[in-house]
Amino acid sequence: MNIKHYGYIVIEGAIGTGKTSLAHNIANRLNCSLLLEQPQTNPFLQNFYSDMPRHALSTQLYFLFQRLEQLDAMRLQQEKGLAIVSDFLPEKDQIFADVTLSEIERELYQKIRERLNPDLSTPDLVIYLQATPEILIKRIRQRGVSMEKGLSEDYLWRLTERYLRFFHTYNQAPVMIINSEHLDFAHREADLDLLLTRIEQMRSAREYFNINE
Repeated sequence: MNIKHYGYIVIEGAIGTGKTSLAHNIANRLNCSLLLEQPQTNPFLQNFYSDMPRHALSTQLYFLFQRLEQLDAMRLQQEKGLAIVSDFLPEKDQIFADVTLSEIERELYQKIRERLNPDLSTPDLVIYLQATPEILIKRIRQRGVSMEKGLSEDYLWRLTERYLRFFHTYNQAPVMIINSEHLDFAHREADLDLLLTRIEQMRSAREYFNINE
């Protein structure tokens, strides 16, 4: 399928996999509208990175309500016939809640989420970026966002493992799974060209893209 025919493309993966850079570049290449997560607007996030157990619930609830607003904005764009590229799945909030919340907090979070009953749009394609926690830590340090300095390798291991379990059973949309360790979609045009070609050659609902250095 020609990638220009996709109306809603999502790039997902753990922190540091390059989701936002790839979303920007695909949107620019395809002349699509861009829908970004905007974690920097969450007023609880910096405290969360400093003390996760204390601030996890407030951080997740903020993201949940932010996501509802973003989904409303996305539907307005879709009604105008605009194609959309996003750097998050709405379901990602559940992934992070499973990693960061205590059992009793997860129960409360689930009750609130179920009562809100968000209407989740189904993407035409999900691009799932993978990298080892060691690589993620290196990339996070290189980009130098001050609030992310406290992120531990243990947290990224748990997050990476939860993403793996999520996508092991995810079947709502076709998925291109990419080992991004030796790919640089932000700075190498040839890598982006190769990815877009591989997407257009997809023949099944789940395919893998992996190259050696």
